[in-house]
Amino acid sequence: MDLMILLKSLYFILPAYFANMAPVAFKNVNFLATPVDFGKKLGKNPVFGVHKTWRGMVAATLAGILIFYIQKILYQYIFFAKISLIDYSSYSIFLGALIGFGAIFGDLVKSFFKRRLSIKPGKRWIPFDQLDFVIGALAFASFYYIAPLTVWIILIIVTIPLHMAANHIAFYLGISKQKW
Repeated sequence: MDLMILLKSLYFILPAYFANMAPVAFKNVNFLATPVDFGKKLGKNPVFGVHKTWRGMVAATLAGILIFYIQKILYQYIFFAKISLIDYSSYSIFLGALIGFGAIFGDLVKSFFKRRLSIKPGKRWIPFDQLDFVIGALAFASFYYIAPLTVWIILIIVTIPLHMAANHIAFYLGISKQKW
């Protein structure tokens, strides 16, 4: 695998990685702490669950916008231009919003299916727990920019171990209750 396409892929998906972490970072903020499903059930299980909140949706989308905006600013520097998959000066922060929202939407879709299978919140569902946000982010980004298939494949392969490592680090730092 070409190291440059790996770097470009990871740099491109950074807004999604940060969007995926944003709900955890803002879990103690009471603003918009209402569950997305408003506590409704589908059958005997919640539609999404109490941990999927409007606060998380907003935080993830804003995180995607912020990181994309930073990437737009950094694009003027040669190093960042070289590791960029896209010409950030040609895209609006709307792409960052799509990536951030897509990441959290992918997580929401995964949670819907976990609840249908009676998998409790926080319980493992490998590889879907690691890939939901990347697939959602790339799918929503496709409304504005279609990433090459190579980028999709690289990100699917690389995200699984990166996500697991990040969860282990968060667990040992006391940020997360799960180390998987």
